[in-house]
Amino acid sequence: MVEGGIAKADKTEFTECWRTTWKTPYIMRLALSAGIGGLLFGYDTGVISGALLFIKEDFDEVEKKTWLQSTIVSMAVAGAIVGAAVGGWINDRFGRRMSILIADVLFLIGAIVMAFAPAPWVIIVGRIFVGFGVGMASMTSPLYISEASPARIRGALVSTNGLLITGGQFFSYLINLAFVHTPGTWRWMLGVAGVPAIVQFVLMLSLPESPRWLYRKDRVAESRAILERIYPAEEVEAEMEALKESVEAEKADEAIIGDSFGAKIKGAFGNPVVRRGLAAGITVQVAQQFVGINTVMYYSPSIVQFAGYASNSTAMALSLITSGLNAIGSIVSMMFVDRYGRRKLMIISMFGIISCLIILATVFSQAAIHAPKIDALESTTFSPNATCPAFAPLATPNAPPSGWNCMKCLRSECGFCASGVQPYAPGACVVLSDDMKASCHSKGRTYFKDGCPSKFGFLAIVFLGLYIVVYAPGMGTVPWIVNSEIYPLRYRGIGGGIAAVSNWVSNLIVSESFLSLTHALGSSGTFLLFAGFSAVGLFFIWLLVPETKGLQFEEVEKLLEAGYKPSLLRRRNKAKGVDTA
Repeated sequence: MVEGGIAKADKTEFTECWRTTWKTPYIMRLALSAGIGGLLFGYDTGVISGALLFIKEDFDEVEKKTWLQSTIVSMAVAGAIVGAAVGGWINDRFGRRMSILIADVLFLIGAIVMAFAPAPWVIIVGRIFVGFGVGMASMTSPLYISEASPARIRGALVSTNGLLITGGQFFSYLINLAFVHTPGTWRWMLGVAGVPAIVQFVLMLSLPESPRWLYRKDRVAESRAILERIYPAEEVEAEMEALKESVEAEKADEAIIGDSFGAKIKGAFGNPVVRRGLAAGITVQVAQQFVGINTVMYYSPSIVQFAGYASNSTAMALSLITSGLNAIGSIVSMMFVDRYGRRKLMIISMFGIISCLIILATVFSQAAIHAPKIDALESTTFSPNATCPAFAPLATPNAPPSGWNCMKCLRSECGFCASGVQPYAPGACVVLSDDMKASCHSKGRTYFKDGCPSKFGFLAIVFLGLYIVVYAPGMGTVPWIVNSEIYPLRYRGIGGGIAAVSNWVSNLIVSESFLSLTHALGSSGTFLLFAGFSAVGLFFIWLLVPETKGLQFEEVEKLLEAGYKPSLLRRRNKAKGVDTA
């Protein structure tokens, strides 16, 4: 602590992180071992985007029912809500290390169930188990890394978890591509997740518990022994003193409100410091989801197909690029989060996200307007009983119904067989079926069912990539950093769990509604809606989220005790005070 308030954090260069971990490799070992939870988190949320394309081919009911596709994707998110909620309690009761071990077991069970699933409902059960693990890992891994990191490089080290999340998503797309032509495609894609879970389980058995959790449980000697391996000798005593002060204050609080789970929840919302921390923590977690990022990660191959790329392999290859950009953005976050701060990175990120979403909405709108026309004659003579049922009663030779183009055809739940002469020339609006797809391909033409051939498709991919580039360094990693450091020690598991639940509930709402929204509003309207949500999120981040870069946990607590207001509001209040005087 410092006299007279909170000390300003120094600008920490990215090289400081590597200098410290080079001198003390034990720190990086802790961070990377715990960060495998982030890798699993990323892999299991990313792999479903490619696997879903092949699950639809194996199960007709999944192909025909949009709600079943959404359920397969979103049940992992539903499981994550439960995992994050229970994980907060397990973290505080049994420790961070035990929570990670339990998450690994859940990941493994889920991977095995999905790999051998004989029916869609079994895949859903496996996704729920994976979700339990994802929910626990999403809040536990950054918390463990945060509590085992020196304050000056804490942001960069917690960002390794974000890097491994995005790395896991990138790895999932590589695996998807690797198994495209392998028998049992999606089973391999989903089953591979069991391997890193086993690796992390073995590694975590050899690592210690969080030193801060140990101190809180009166295991002071064990806590000191770990801190001595993390901090230079001259800093250990100061850390022990800070821990002692924090724990004594929490025990005094505990004596008043009790130590049960219900008492902790009540105490958390009754404590102004925790309330302010939750306001900031929940704000950044909800905002992270309502910018629409996980619709891009879960459905990126589908979005690429909306942009006019019909091939599954092409869609996954282009999605691999967006996932790679996400991983690169996480490295950028590691470089700048301790130098420029959490708050500034998030605000800059949000401005970029809003701009990209508005441009994407415009691109998809133009793609829909300029979609290829319908050739009425070819649609009615393509082959026996091939004409789209919605189109057939309206069609007359050489005169398609007014307003009918490829996009109108697809929205009528039909398929579009593109012209074999020129890709943007009028084509046939035909029945949506595997037989019709094969018939179209047999004529050397491309069959579209999710998007239309478009001159604007390339622009959609470019701005989708740019959206990822501006998202990843700020809103991608920083919300998890903020939530790993903004709560008092006694409430860190509960607070992180509540915020993680808000993240996964928001994720569930967005991912479950995305395909329905694109059918109701179109891709353009959906991206514009996300832009509006992002603008609201930007305002609340500006209003509620303080800067915590370089501060000790105890200093963050002092900052929240005083209450946080943006500098603009502080200047206004100060001016009013002067006027009044």
